[in-house]
Amino acid sequence: MTSQNPTTRLMLVTPLVADADAMAFKLMQAQAGGDLAAVLLRLAEGDDRSRIERVKRLAGPVQAANVALVVEASALVVARGGADGMHLTGGVEAVAEARSSLKGDRIIGAGGLRARHDAMDIGEAGVDYVMFGEPRPDGSVPPLPAVIERAGWWAEIFETPCVAYAPDPESVPALVETGAEFVALGAWAFEEGRDIRALVAEANEAIAARIARKAAR
Repeated sequence: MTSQNPTTRLMLVTPLVADADAMAFKLMQAQAGGDLAAVLLRLAEGDDRSRIERVKRLAGPVQAANVALVVEASALVVARGGADGMHLTGGVEAVAEARSSLKGDRIIGAGGLRARHDAMDIGEAGVDYVMFGEPRPDGSVPPLPAVIERAGWWAEIFETPCVAYAPDPESVPALVETGAEFVALGAWAFEEGRDIRALVAEANEAIAARIARKAAR
């Protein structure tokens, strides 16, 4: 999930998934909306075997569409489930442990970064992306201006790609303007009554509009 050009792409961050079949259908709808770079799969509670089976159920259709599947779970679940990578919210030690467990052949991304020095430390540890703005453990999200500032700062200075988490559809264009390599549509995009295909299409339109503006300069 590395970025070789300045074009922003989309990531989807799922709600906690207990029913893999229902999520597979939602992801199929999302893919109909246009370009996706990655899906960050968050799993509901369960034993390792059931969590591995959920990952396996989703890895095939996601990867068949040339989309990376990154999972917020243990290295065991990630590896045996056939996912492309692992999302961490721990510190530098967690990155080193994940690298050792996954033998260096999968994506490792990191979120839960509260301060600039946390992001720089985790970036130096060799992660493949950093995420800013995702919900805190209590469900609250950082103020959008702070996320815009953080993502713009990172995208301008550092080579490690960053993901800017959008808390709602209206925030997507502003986050695209930061130059972040990825903008994430969160669990809200999967809510009942939301048209996830349309949300993905609209986000891709915001990306295309920025590209057009840059080309016209």
